Formats: sequence, structure tokens, C-alpha cells
Amino acid sequence: YGTEPGKSSFANNCLLARRMAERGVRYIQLFHWGWDSHGASRSEALNHGFLQRCKEVDQATAALISDLKQRGLLEETLVVWGGEFGRTPMLENRSGQDNPFVGRDHHNEAFTIWMAGGGIRGGQIIGQTDDLGYVAIDRPVSPFDYHATILQALGVNPAELSYNHLGRDETPLFNDGGVIEEVFG
Repeated sequence: YGTEPGKSSFANNCLLARRMAERGVRYIQLFHWGWDSHGASRSEALNHGFLQRCKEVDQATAALISDLKQRGLLEETLVVWGGEFGRTPMLENRSGQDNPFVGRDHHNEAFTIWMAGGGIRGGQIIGQTDDLGYVAIDRPVSPFDYHATILQALGVNPAELSYNHLGRDETPLFNDGGVIEEVFG
């Protein structure tokens, strides 16, 4: 995992998540901050801070999945890895000056999310962007599709989901797509 006892870290959180899963905790969410790579400073640069973020999550995430699989928990545990949006394929330079820190802006047209376990069939890629990575050109997946697929993996029929909000029943609109059936094995 790359844990360091006594220090806050994503690695420590992954180890804790595994221990919680072993004890039957049904929903565990981990956050790792510092991905806002606009290039405004060294810590926000793709060529510095972003590389450090990747290093911090790669080993710990691989160890978590490996341990879940080894313990027979991966089939019943859905692991979802993603962010709130993608990044533009072109560099961002807000100042217009020569900048030693490389950054990219937020981008909602193309992004990567992956899932493992929980009945997901591994080793597949769904969708493709253009050569620049700017827009989806093959099998675009909407946030509604993705959320419906997660619900399906969790055993909730997204078409039947409703919840009480401020005294009235609400039903999310999954009519913009639906469950991405090919992710299931």
C-alpha cells in the first residue's frame, strides 16, 4: 500500500477501506485532493504535482484491488475510480507568459472513469475520443448512463429508484440513456 503509520495518506485510507470491507461496511468513499492541475504553481502542475498525485494513488489502489481479490471480496465489492470532470487536451496558460508549470483546464466533454469488481467484466474500454481527446466519437456515455450502471451493479433497478426529498417522491431521470449492459460479465 505504501502506508506510513501516523500520517494521513491515500495509502492509509485504502488499507482502512479494505479493513472496513472485510468487516461488512457496505459503502466506503475515499477522496484524494490536489488534482486541480491548472499549472498555476508547482503543486498544480501536470509536470510536477500531478505526477506526485499519481504516485500516491497507483500503489495503494493496486494493493487494495489485489487484496480484495485475494480475500474473495472483489466480486461483491464495486470499486469506482473517477473525478468530477476531465481535462482539456490542450495546455492552459492563464497568464500568457512563459510558464514552467504545465496545466490543463476543466473539461466536461471527455473524461475517464474506471470500475472493478462488483460483477464488472474487466479489461474493456467503452467509448473513444477523437485524436485530440476533445470529444467522444464512439459510444459516448452520459453521466446518467454511468450512474444507472453503478446502481445496477449495486443491485438497485435505476428505473424503479425513487426517494423522498422535502416531502415528495423524486425519481432521477435516466431517460437520457440507461445501464451500460456490456460492462457486466
